[in-house]
Amino acid sequence: MAKSILICDDAAFMRMMIKDILSKNGYTIIGEAENGVKAIEKYNETRPDLVMMDITMPEMDGIQALKKIKAADPGANIIMCSAMGQQAMVIESIQSGAKDFIVKPFQADRVLEAVKKAVG
Repeated sequence: MAKSILICDDAAFMRMMIKDILSKNGYTIIGEAENGVKAIEKYNETRPDLVMMDITMPEMDGIQALKKIKAADPGANIIMCSAMGQQAMVIESIQSGAKDFIVKPFQADRVLEAVKKAVG
């Protein structure tokens, strides 16, 4: 069965890019969220195999959402995504339980490598 993925990014264009890369490679996109609050709601509704989470989002950032999802479900697989130059946030993400970190702009092979590593 295809692995289910929830995509969380405030930019519709970024969600579309990630969705395109993953669906072309056999993954099922189970939902999308444009902020951390929606990401948590969608996670609880859908229980995906993996979450692709942007760090910088309105209402609640990705790191806060990551911590809340991991608190509710320690087994959650989450890959963080963000623009260059946010080293401190990368470290905080990994310490908070993120499986991996992808830098924007995305390269399809890097996205797929991170997803394979996180969920097989």
